[in-house]
Amino acid sequence: MTSSSELSSGEKADAFRRATSGFVDRFAKQICEGMTDADLENALKSYLGIFGGSGGPDCIDISFQGAGLKIWASHDVHNHVTAKPIFEGRTTLRMARQIYDISDPSDKQLPLL
Repeated sequence: MTSSSELSSGEKADAFRRATSGFVDRFAKQICEGMTDADLENALKSYLGIFGGSGGPDCIDISFQGAGLKIWASHDVHNHVTAKPIFEGRTTLRMARQIYDISDPSDKQLPLL
């Protein structure tokens, strides 16, 4: 069996998309307007909720929780209590910005075209 540390970057991105699959629909207006880190953190906490996950044959198992913005993923069933999440805290915020192209209106850096 393969451990979560052996997930490719593409598999990690796919796991993130699965854990947040309806996030864009639920927060479309805010995403279009841009979200500060605090706004994005609150939205992700709300979306991920207390605890959830999914898995099945021939797919990566995922678990997630809003507290700490944690997402776990592995090729086999994992114990979220003892396993290290693949995304947590600020790394979850960064991945959300990257995957869903969410700008930060408080960032005064001009876009580089």
